[in-house]
Amino acid sequence: MPTYEYQCPQCKFRFEIKLKFSDNNSPVFCTRCGAKAERLFSPVPIIFKGSGFYVTDNRREEKEAPGKGKARTGNKGESEGDSR
Repeated sequence: MPTYEYQCPQCKFRFEIKLKFSDNNSPVFCTRCGAKAERLFSPVPIIFKGSGFYVTDNRREEKEAPGKGKARTGNKGESEGDSR
């Protein structure tokens, strides 16, 4: 059975309930104050297994970022005195 997370809009209490898929649309009430609770979205954890998911697997060499490295000043082949 899946576990769903709910929050009460009145007392802001958060709680989890296991429900059958057939009970998914039935209303759930707060376990503290009895008000109708709202279901929260909870992202599912993802686990990657196998090769290709680690930082060291199939890693390309990092390219030099633009702006880093040797600075260019002026155009190649022209000096400050040349103005044609």
